[in-house]
Amino acid sequence: MRLTASFAVNYLVLHVDFNQVIGQEHIKAHLQTSVDNGRVAHAQLFVGKAGTGLLPMAIAYASALLSAPHQKGSPEYLLTKERVGKLAHPDLNFVFPVNTNDKIKKHPVSDLFLPEWREFVANNPYGSAFEWLSSLGIAKKQGNIKVDEALEIVKKLSLKSYEGGYKIIIIWMADTMNTDCANKILKLVEEPPKNTVLLLLTEKEELILNTIRSRCQKLDFPLLSEAQISKQLIDVQHIDATKAQNVSRLAQGDYDKALQLLDDDSDDGLFEQWFLTWVRNAFLAKGNKKAIQALLKWSEDLAKEGRETQKKFLSYCIEFFRQALLKNYGAESLVFFKAHDAKFDLKKFAPFVHQNNIFEITEQLQDAAYHIERNGNAKIIFADLSIKLTRLIHKKQ
Repeated sequence: MRLTASFAVNYLVLHVDFNQVIGQEHIKAHLQTSVDNGRVAHAQLFVGKAGTGLLPMAIAYASALLSAPHQKGSPEYLLTKERVGKLAHPDLNFVFPVNTNDKIKKHPVSDLFLPEWREFVANNPYGSAFEWLSSLGIAKKQGNIKVDEALEIVKKLSLKSYEGGYKIIIIWMADTMNTDCANKILKLVEEPPKNTVLLLLTEKEELILNTIRSRCQKLDFPLLSEAQISKQLIDVQHIDATKAQNVSRLAQGDYDKALQLLDDDSDDGLFEQWFLTWVRNAFLAKGNKKAIQALLKWSEDLAKEGRETQKKFLSYCIEFFRQALLKNYGAESLVFFKAHDAKFDLKKFAPFVHQNNIFEITEQLQDAAYHIERNGNAKIIFADLSIKLTRLIHKKQ
């Protein structure tokens, strides 16, 4: 069992205090001060990678807000903490991306997936959207938050709070809201019911409506330090110090990435195979009809994967090229990549990634992810990306 989970009364329970959240001390101090002073913004935007602690921080904040009216250590205080820890407090609601699966055939909303959500968060509150959808068996589908979800939120906020205090809605991966849902949420942000707090958590701030973003108090979550990740791995995961230090370097400020690196079933090995096949064919494709056909076949195969997998792979590619660039310019202390493929040598690949093509390569990868996000034809997107890569990879330094 990963991280902060423990068992009590047959329920998975989270530790929900700020001191259980890794790092982010200035954010903890700010949020605690807002609770102590009773100056709580009704709409807040938490921005950063999931692995930097957005969700555990939001849960700890909700716990602080909901337990504040009770004397510390009192039965009411402890009961509130327990309910929040079980993600089952009546005044705390969660919204997250979902889709249909074998059990839920139509109109999927978050409440229908609460048992799975509680287990997922208790196992790893730093988990990604891809891991969440994979846990539901729908990694090949794109998770989203639709207007049905917004209608449920409006309904919940129209009711009085159970304990007479705040009603809190945590919207995880808020960038997956569709337009109709976002417009409904905008109305709540503009005219919030009394004593309500909306916490919007996102890795992609730019995908949220400007009109929502401008009305939210924003908190940016920086990447975690190597020391913070290493300490957590040693103290909680019981990893030896040397391994914890190596993993924390590779994690690049993302605790979820650190946990993935500890797992034997990490996607990086598979992504590396896809990437190397792609790049090798791109090198050969200049005037080589057979290699061009191989690139088109590669595009066709990747198009069969789920959109979340495709987006995750494109992010992997961006980081791979970044590591090659750092290697090329001698920034050895920042190069953490280690190939699974014994035949691949980053040192030989690095000279092909330089100042004259890295910006265009990154831009093309980001554009591809953008169009995948918007349900573009994956086969066409990856074929177009592949043809562009054959030109960019041969660009002179």
